[in-house]
Amino acid sequence: MDEIQHKFVNVGALKLHIAEIGTGPNVVVFLHGFPEIWYSWRHQIIAVAGAGFRAIAPDYRGYGLS
Repeated sequence: MDEIQHKFVNVGALKLHIAEIGTGPNVVVFLHGFPEIWYSWRHQIIAVAGAGFRAIAPDYRGYGLS
């Protein structure tokens, strides 16, 4: 999981955390449910990136590092 990059995205006044992996031209966004965080998708985003996609898993506002 060392290849997963953690970034922050400013959306208006909000600072949201995202976990990102892969560099493909197509993007898959993984959205978690209550009360989970990006970590719930850790195995899936690695597999999707291995298939040639860019995978992004954000933390919702108020959860994880967001």
